Amino acid sequence: MAKRPEWLDSAVFYEIYPQSFKDTDGDGIGNINGITEKLPYIKELGCTAIWMNPCFDSPFGDAGYDVSDYCKVAPRYGTNDDLVHLFDEAHRLGMHVLLDLVPGHTSWEHPWFKESMKAERNEYTDRYVWTDSIWERPEGYGSLRGISERDGSCAVNFFTHQPALNYGWYKPSRPWQQAMDSEGATATREAMKDVMRFWLSRGCDGFRVDMAGSLVKNDEDGKGTIALWQNVRAFLDEEFPEAAMVSEWGEPRQSLAGGFHMDFLLHFGESHYNDLFRCGKPFFGGKGDASAFVAKYIDSYERSQRRGLICIPSGNHDMDRLARHIKGDARKLAFAFLLSMPGAPYIYYGDEIGMNYVEGLRSVEGGYGRTGSRSPMQWDSSANAGFSSAPAEKLYIPIDPDPARPTAKAQMKDADSLRSEVKKLIGVRQAHKALQSLGEIEFVCDGAPGKPLAYIRSSGDERILVIVNPTDNTADITVNGTPGETVYSFGGAPVISGNSVRINGGSAAFVKI
Repeated sequence: MAKRPEWLDSAVFYEIYPQSFKDTDGDGIGNINGITEKLPYIKELGCTAIWMNPCFDSPFGDAGYDVSDYCKVAPRYGTNDDLVHLFDEAHRLGMHVLLDLVPGHTSWEHPWFKESMKAERNEYTDRYVWTDSIWERPEGYGSLRGISERDGSCAVNFFTHQPALNYGWYKPSRPWQQAMDSEGATATREAMKDVMRFWLSRGCDGFRVDMAGSLVKNDEDGKGTIALWQNVRAFLDEEFPEAAMVSEWGEPRQSLAGGFHMDFLLHFGESHYNDLFRCGKPFFGGKGDASAFVAKYIDSYERSQRRGLICIPSGNHDMDRLARHIKGDARKLAFAFLLSMPGAPYIYYGDEIGMNYVEGLRSVEGGYGRTGSRSPMQWDSSANAGFSSAPAEKLYIPIDPDPARPTAKAQMKDADSLRSEVKKLIGVRQAHKALQSLGEIEFVCDGAPGKPLAYIRSSGDERILVIVNPTDNTADITVNGTPGETVYSFGGAPVISGNSVRINGGSAAFVKI
């Protein structure tokens, strides 16, 4: 496993979608200086680190995940100097900043791709995945065809305007499929190292890597992509050993083998994450079933040598807001779970105050159904919820029109608010090493229908029983050991009798054993 920056052990991340966070120049779009201005708010909440969604130059067909220059801040957000100033201010406050690295594709407006389209061979001819003939599409991928004099079709990731970068094929089967060690694939990998080198040398603390497990094509059990990231890991160990690397992969046994420090639990695939928060009957809605999630989690945990480095987010820019499916105080129970699990927790901006998914919005910058989760941060009750001084019609995305929409200012004043509970939970987590990223976990109850989630977190001599019960039922949890001090409770104090803890429905408790 890669050498781990010590600050990751107790990190609590706050994800910022920069265009919707805080606008300081009145153009209706959030910017870097707005993030810098609000760093004290994030620190006061208790978060120790930030993950910023892409802020690089882009035509914004996919909200910045279509990069046209990896080494230039998009002018609408500010300048490279503004971003360096953000790093400096975060460090002054004892915080860290991860940038979002998108290595799998670029915008079709990237200079690399424009050169790659030319019929004459050049430095960038093999930077992307091209077939040899316009009549052959890359199997399993969408493609760009007939857009230049070059003969061939170019594979795309996701949207049509995102041509796939070439990292080679684990098992090439066609003449145009280059090996991982080919000149073109090697050049792509080295170019991405240069991007990382550029920002790490300017104060960035590391990267969250978009779709990190998808780079090498026709990849048998991720072996090729693991080898690719091991090569990157060797470069980082030599030049930037303190750089933190968090993968959007969904398979910690693979991502950790590749040299990442932590891996995101994905909201698609086999994770059963949506069973907890986003389905017809979510577990934290009180009527759902968490047992499939627990089974998959345990499998991933064991297959990664019980390293406890699976990061669970409250949400992100790609999924419905937590508040769309989980209502009222059940959100507090969801955060009791999120902030007591192994791995670094990630709080999506605004989830700490229960921001709504805004229904019925027209798609903005490729958001489509995700647009409702990207509305501006609600700071206070002033115009545009304190997000921007621009006219309402100029805002990047409209403010939630609900007159009862929550605001950060109001919730900071209310001891019973969701934000106050999140702050309290972060404080409890930081006060107990067993509850932090590296503490081990043993499930006692798997959240089957009508049952709570219960697990023991441990580190050294410290053992804490966590019970989160969104159901209507009273639950009794028996453990090997003697329950003692309650370090956190919500919805009523637990009742301890012998080696058993009784907890009400709609409540949570953390009890030392």
